[in-house]
Amino acid sequence: MSTPCNQRVLYFSTYPPTECGLATFTQDLASAVASWNLTQPAVIAIEQGGEKTSTRPPEVLFVVRRDHELDYIKAAKMASNVADVVSIQHEFGIFGGENGEFVLTFLKHLKKHSVVTLHTVLSHPDPGKLAIIREMSCYVEAFVCMNRLAIPILERVYGLPPHKISYIPHGAPHHVPEDKDGAKSLLGLSGRTVLSTFGLLSPGKGIEYAIEALSGVVRRFPNVLYLILGETHPKEREKRGESYRVFLEEKVRRLGLEDHVHFVNRYLSQEELVQYLAATDIYLTPYLNPEQVTSGTLTYALRFGKIVISTPYLSAREALQNGTGILVPFRNATAIQEALLELLEHPERMHVIEARAKNTGIAYSWDRVGQEYAKLFERILCHARTAFSKE
Repeated sequence: MSTPCNQRVLYFSTYPPTECGLATFTQDLASAVASWNLTQPAVIAIEQGGEKTSTRPPEVLFVVRRDHELDYIKAAKMASNVADVVSIQHEFGIFGGENGEFVLTFLKHLKKHSVVTLHTVLSHPDPGKLAIIREMSCYVEAFVCMNRLAIPILERVYGLPPHKISYIPHGAPHHVPEDKDGAKSLLGLSGRTVLSTFGLLSPGKGIEYAIEALSGVVRRFPNVLYLILGETHPKEREKRGESYRVFLEEKVRRLGLEDHVHFVNRYLSQEELVQYLAATDIYLTPYLNPEQVTSGTLTYALRFGKIVISTPYLSAREALQNGTGILVPFRNATAIQEALLELLEHPERMHVIEARAKNTGIAYSWDRVGQEYAKLFERILCHARTAFSKE
């Protein structure tokens, strides 16, 4: 197939200035695809509440108020007028209606071809969520999953036809800095062995187990520093305030780890995130949800060639196979501690895993991911043109 070109793609998703991983993903995806199809992206953003709407980027053509069903109909009509193909980023929680059913309202009124990227794939969905994905299949041309382990789940549990399922991994920055010592120096971390976790804080992150693991590590390696990077998730803050962060901070004080755990309590810019990841020696994802099918933070860590210690949620099970990282049991601080000590005591093993991670991470470059999406959009449009010509 020739290089895709001149397809106007419209993205339907949360979008900056909304501060969430899905919004950042969509902006990065739109930019990556545009570099291949040579047209400017268009966006219809789903407002979650609290955004600074005056600062929306110019590519945002319309804003859907999450819980106003009429807005979804207006959005579909606009998308039908301006786009060749529509890319929908799907999480149940971002759309209005029960289980996010207003996404179906959008699809029923959309007159253009569409592709849905599934950011959550539940192995045991409740009937409402199951019904929504199955009905979506009646309207869309393709589903993208970011984990190969999700494909049999989509076929067996959701009944999606295999020809509608495509695998394209999560993307991460194309340009990756190599100077770890330089990054540490810029951040004032010279001489420290840096562990990190980034992302919006919520109890499902399991960070308390990583903190507990440090107690036995810092006695033998007192230069270890764990950076917890990111503000509390807006929905978590809305429901329970800063209770999870306070819980973590109290645990740090109780264990006497103030010199070994630092919180960076803000939403990091891309530039800040790149700098912190470049300075990281070992990346931790002690997440608690076994069904988590994708993780942008894990993808970033591997793209940067970082050693990862992780619980075996679905995304980590696929990404860290073949010695690319280390898997530890859920809710097990002792296992995290043992993994850290094993690495820190054997620097040569760290070098081997870093090399494997760097090799794996090449496939996650946004340049490559954007090309795969552009090819998928072009295949769908080409098939539609062929079908039309035969009528």
